[in-house]
Amino acid sequence: MKQLFALCLSLCLLLTVLPVLGDEARTDIVIPEIETKEHTIPDSEAMAFLRRMGIGWNLGNTFDAVRDNYFGDDLAIERYWCGVYTSREMIQALADAGFGFIRIPVSWHNHVDKDFNINPAWLDRVQEVADWVLESGMMAIVNVQHDNDKKYFYPDSEHLDSSLKYLSAIWTQLAERFRDYPDTLLLESMNEPRLVGTSYEWSFNQNNKTCQDAAACIDTFNQTFVDIVRASGGNNADRYLLLPGYDASTDNVNRRYFHLPTDTADNRLIVAAHAYVPYDFALNTKGTDKFSYTRRADVSPINSALKQLYELYIKQGVPAVMDEFGCLLKGDNLQARVEHVSYYVANAASYGIPVAWWDNNAFAGSGENFGLLRRQDVAWPFPELVEAMMKYKLK
Repeated sequence: MKQLFALCLSLCLLLTVLPVLGDEARTDIVIPEIETKEHTIPDSEAMAFLRRMGIGWNLGNTFDAVRDNYFGDDLAIERYWCGVYTSREMIQALADAGFGFIRIPVSWHNHVDKDFNINPAWLDRVQEVADWVLESGMMAIVNVQHDNDKKYFYPDSEHLDSSLKYLSAIWTQLAERFRDYPDTLLLESMNEPRLVGTSYEWSFNQNNKTCQDAAACIDTFNQTFVDIVRASGGNNADRYLLLPGYDASTDNVNRRYFHLPTDTADNRLIVAAHAYVPYDFALNTKGTDKFSYTRRADVSPINSALKQLYELYIKQGVPAVMDEFGCLLKGDNLQARVEHVSYYVANAASYGIPVAWWDNNAFAGSGENFGLLRRQDVAWPFPELVEAMMKYKLK
């Protein structure tokens, strides 16, 4: 009976999604039937909010693009990395496909004056796209993305004061701009805060004093972020806020060196993490193009990352989101990618965790090809990936 129901559900999803996707699905690609264990999810308003989020998508390489020593029209940076400006049609295509939220990563330092006042036109443009997301019925997340630099913010004691000056200026302006928005607009303090340019950038050592200092600074950043947003009033008084640990790794949101801020709102803080695992398949451009959902070595890193968020937070009633995941296009590895997405999304849902695909609009070459929605013509080159996401997303 379960197999028959799953088959009927898959056919319904195929008929529902494919007309929206545009590109034809390949008949040789099979979306696997994933069986997951049931995990206890607390019955709370916060967990219900996560279910409303469902599954997400990142507007990557867009507002997060940066260009050092740039003095031209800063609004043009939006298309500097991805090659195209965001359109309402793109946003609606994501809503029509079944996505529940869009994360809008934003780098701000190319768009501020010497006092860190944001160019009003840039902030207006970010707001315009966020408005499109909300008007389509999805949720929107706005954050601080590629500003992790000693000139702006850097998680060490030497740069703590200057970092807080920069971040406080940005967060204050964002809080003011979005203070009266509904709860479907979320704010995220930072993206992957880390010791850029050091041997610890992607390798946090809990026994190293430099790393311990960085973690303490990140705690301070997150606390200041929460304080600024809450003090701005309006709907910011109890808006859901996302908070990462060191480099947003699931390993680094442990209770030893990551602490949720004190908050005047009740259970409105969401732990934000990223996990492109297994690394050699999902993120390493020189790694393997093979993945099987039946091979233990392939799925163990996924299980480990999700279980950490569940045990530390979801199980305790604290919301958590995996707001970046994905797996690279490597030649003709679509079947392996479909199996990876199916397994990852299904198991995340079983733990009560929403996930968001990282889309950088890249489909060719030897780099990080995470493209899902081809923005130039608003088409889906790999509809099977989207179908797998919608089949297994958190509901």
